[in-house]
Amino acid sequence: MSTQLAGERAETAAPPFRKLRVVTLVHSLIPYGGAERLARLITMGLDPAKFDRTLCVTRPPRDRESAEQAEELRNELESAGVRVMILKRRFKLALWSWWPLVRLLRGERVDVFHSHQFGPNAWAAVLGRIARVPVVIAHEHTWSYEGKPVRRFIDRELIARCTDAFMAVSRRDRERMIEVEGIKPSHVRFLPIGIDDPPSGNGHDVRAELGIAPDQPVIGTLCALRPQKAIPVLVRSAALLAPRFPGLRVLIFGEGPQRKRLQRFVDVLGVSDVVSLVGFRGDVPDVLAAIDVAVCSSDFDGSPLSIMEYMEAGKPVVATRVAGVPDLVEDGVQGRLVERRHPEALAEAIAELLKDRGLAAEMGSRGRERRREEFRIDVLVDRLQELYQELHAAKGVSARPVMAAQPVRVPTSSR
Repeated sequence: MSTQLAGERAETAAPPFRKLRVVTLVHSLIPYGGAERLARLITMGLDPAKFDRTLCVTRPPRDRESAEQAEELRNELESAGVRVMILKRRFKLALWSWWPLVRLLRGERVDVFHSHQFGPNAWAAVLGRIARVPVVIAHEHTWSYEGKPVRRFIDRELIARCTDAFMAVSRRDRERMIEVEGIKPSHVRFLPIGIDDPPSGNGHDVRAELGIAPDQPVIGTLCALRPQKAIPVLVRSAALLAPRFPGLRVLIFGEGPQRKRLQRFVDVLGVSDVVSLVGFRGDVPDVLAAIDVAVCSSDFDGSPLSIMEYMEAGKPVVATRVAGVPDLVEDGVQGRLVERRHPEALAEAIAELLKDRGLAAEMGSRGRERRREEFRIDVLVDRLQELYQELHAAKGVSARPVMAAQPVRVPTSSR
């Protein structure tokens, strides 16, 4: 056989390259919230030459402001080549609202179905099997693992049994999923998460905007205003710190279901001249440039993306010693760690850094260095791509033919 003929036959026998079709499932298309943001970053980060990417959102925007935010994020996703589907699911038992997703999973013969957070994880476990998706992955973004026996049962008996991998965002979460929920160790996987390199700030002076002088001490936190973030603990700490640091300001950046309740708490405690609920801000670099000490007062958490942003900004971090936080911040190195639900300890740790600006600067510098070395979204995406391919290959299912991704829009009543 001639060399030329052998080469032609080898080329003919080689299977054509295939993309894997990946659908990501998440609750909401909102700019705040770590799980929602991580789901978007992962989906956009997948190699478009190897993966056909779709992001499915289970619930439409609730009001005009959230609809505008969702539209901006959808445009960003579609500009990156990601298809976006928003279901018209307005209450939990609207079972018919899942039909467009089931039709997508079955009609396009999706290869990988990757869900984020408890609700989407439970639905993905059911719908993935109904639609016969080869690989179903559930991603847990932390909870307290206390109380709620029904949730532990669903995690163990439904989600773990009907998925190919159950992802944890911290080592401690993985331990709790095994020890408390009883999920098999071989089924729970931990991959360190990360953030993308943030854009440079535009130089906007947030202090001047908020009427804060350059020499005033400023504490700040960025988070979704949810119960797990324990913002009342930070507010109580502010009340303890205010007499010791004249002109102190505590800035809380974020939105969420607890905003009105938190504002009432601030008013009742009499610290409305110190504590400000600023709302959601997209100009994170400029916001972080305005603060001296960054705080995370969570009652429970996984691996907060906000802490990674604080580190990237070179800010010393004061945080509660919960779940994956000690994996990010070493006490006395990149910041200070305190026990949860302890406003006095939180206040003392903050006071230490407000008094010693040199120590605060050193900790901030070490935090930035560590974030850039260890907590990067591209590293997480690379590992997930390998996991997708590994699990899919183990099923012995042929990948789907390459097809050009076309933006898919499911209209919502808000449009």
